[in-house]
Amino acid sequence: MISRHRLARLILLVMVAIGVSPGTWWRSPYGAERIDDRPILTVDPLPFPRGRLGEVEIGGAWQLSSPNWHFSGYSALLAMDDGTLLAVTDWGRMLTFQAPDGGRRAAPRFGYFATLEEGDKHFRDIEAITRDPATGRIWGAYENSNLIERYDARLRRAGRVAPAAMQGWPTNTGPESLVRLRDGRFVVLSEGSPRWFAADLPALVFDGDPVDGAKARGFRYRPPESFRPVDAALLPDGRVLILLRRLILDFPPRFESKLVVADPAEIRPGALWRGREIAHLAEPVPTDNYEGVAVAGRENGALVLWLISDDNKATFQRTLLLKLLWRPNEKARRGEPRAFVIRWPEALRRLRRPSSARA
Repeated sequence: MISRHRLARLILLVMVAIGVSPGTWWRSPYGAERIDDRPILTVDPLPFPRGRLGEVEIGGAWQLSSPNWHFSGYSALLAMDDGTLLAVTDWGRMLTFQAPDGGRRAAPRFGYFATLEEGDKHFRDIEAITRDPATGRIWGAYENSNLIERYDARLRRAGRVAPAAMQGWPTNTGPESLVRLRDGRFVVLSEGSPRWFAADLPALVFDGDPVDGAKARGFRYRPPESFRPVDAALLPDGRVLILLRRLILDFPPRFESKLVVADPAEIRPGALWRGREIAHLAEPVPTDNYEGVAVAGRENGALVLWLISDDNKATFQRTLLLKLLWRPNEKARRGEPRAFVIRWPEALRRLRRPSSARA
């Protein structure tokens, strides 16, 4: 008897086969449409539910669209120092734009990422980017080729490495999350596992810059059941915010997302790393294939989180931008009870004192 998981996979394969039929689900492939370089970005606000979703609340939701031939397929997101957002596609394109609720309206900028042009998708499939705010350097992770590249502040390629520890990762579900920690280490999470239906996913922590040959130490990441990591960002306190996604097999397919916070101080070579869920994004929240997450300062005491979706150039998907507000310390401020902690050395010292001294 076929298992539920295997049946779900077979259904998905059938849907993908249908999807690649011309004119059924997918729009024109890149390069097939007329070249349009106009810097036009339409931002349409969307309705969203008020109130809290776990520990976050929605600050805004928008649908993005553009006739520009570089637009579509965003798989990674960065918040830049000037207040703009940098979105990168899994076809080696990029979009720099002003946040929709920002005070000024700077013109969007479209183009190739890191001077990449048409070529083998294995060397354009960027799924994650991270940045060093001190130098402006950016690193990108390539899924199909399992590469990590480094770029200077002007987005010129400055090095490439194919870590040996990543070469056994699946070609289409490889390094989907890449984050540079405050101490200069790098964490990389794979979206998939070489073992079918594995609950634990391969992960690496590099002692320094992977491009400079830093040593990689393997561990395992355990996401919530049926979810997979698709991007990550560094939080101001040094923890890692992980964006997770799952596909709901329906007609058409739909997606749900979760946000998890994990502490890199808890990473141990060969051990299991988990996180704490802070939000579950499902209908009626505007949902789609969210693949990029960025952390962008504070607003009225709340940390601003941005999410962008990858529409895969599919007719049934959209490019959505979601703004979330998170107050990490709100529970403590509300005075919720803290865990009871016994400080054993002090407790033992008190027990050893004479009764007269304790009186």
